[in-house]
Amino acid sequence: MKEISYKELTELAEESFILVDVRNEGSLKYGMIPGAVSITQELFETDLEGVLARLDKDKKIVLYCTRGQVSLEDAEILGENGFDAVSLKGGYNSYLSALMEAQKAEDDTDLKEKTAEIELSIRKKFHKALFSPFAKACKEYELIKEGDHICVCISGGKDSMLMAKLFQEIQRHRKVNFELTFLVMDPGYSKVNRELIESNSKLMDIPITIYESDIFDAVDTVDKNPCYLCARMRRGHLYSKAKELGCNKIALGHHYDDVIETILMGMLYGAQIQTMMPKLHSTNFEGMELIRPLYLVRQDDIIAWQRYNGLHFLQCACHFTETCDSCSVDGTSASKRLETRNLIAELKKVNPYVESNIFRSVENVNLATVIAYKQEGVKHHFLDTYDE
Repeated sequence: MKEISYKELTELAEESFILVDVRNEGSLKYGMIPGAVSITQELFETDLEGVLARLDKDKKIVLYCTRGQVSLEDAEILGENGFDAVSLKGGYNSYLSALMEAQKAEDDTDLKEKTAEIELSIRKKFHKALFSPFAKACKEYELIKEGDHICVCISGGKDSMLMAKLFQEIQRHRKVNFELTFLVMDPGYSKVNRELIESNSKLMDIPITIYESDIFDAVDTVDKNPCYLCARMRRGHLYSKAKELGCNKIALGHHYDDVIETILMGMLYGAQIQTMMPKLHSTNFEGMELIRPLYLVRQDDIIAWQRYNGLHFLQCACHFTETCDSCSVDGTSASKRLETRNLIAELKKVNPYVESNIFRSVENVNLATVIAYKQEGVKHHFLDTYDE
């Protein structure tokens, strides 16, 4: 199957081809190649006739996915149906590589100006949407205390990178004295993913500390729930390294949308009422805490900030999947999370307050109307005290 490089793509006449992004909708939030149209892989599988009707046989069709693997198969399908279709070699990652090469060519003055623009956007345009809820969560849940040494865990995605900048901004206010260490754990990233994290860290002036682990190799032979095992191992590695570096807390980039999805998922799939807590004491690493300072920050606002600044972040570096659709968040499968996210979106069409109501439901639990609840592993039933 014929492939085309990104350099060859840029040399084609703009009107001579159609650039098609076949990644899922979640991936699109991390950015698209300019000029591309979205026709997801799901549509190739469920509505091929509809896909064919959208494309022009008189033009070359250039398809791309994340790494150029899935798009090869889709290009072959189009070829069988009479289209001149090729796959972008290296996929979206090849576009990111080209951007990084261009950034390397910029001088320090240009880089500093871009960094200043990113920081200014947090202080001005996105202050209310991003910094205010970040600061509110830190204060309301007492996430930052005097003398803390916080390990800001950076995966390379938009959430954790923004969290790092917000930490720098709140530290600049000097209301509480605390230290920051920006930690990137490399569990076995590909070359382009590792370079993207390093490039963005330089662009955003985040002084990262990188350490390597062999987590990807360790779970490579696991057939059942490799993503869940990977997430658990990552958490353990982060705690261990953070403690070694003298930190007493690790900060993760889960946001408001993750929280409400977790609440609803617990009810629908776990038959329990629970939430993703804003902070937790570690049970395996004495003296360590986990904090989630993006707890009140909305995902749409993070995406808006990313797009405003023209930033491109790592979505998923896992070599098990083409996208992060099968990856887990705190042990919950992405398929269930996606179902829940879509359900919330549908409910919001009828009730615009559904998201805040879900969030507030775990703040307004009335134990007098609860049949049973657990506390420290012990189950308590309403009949235990009913006749007292």
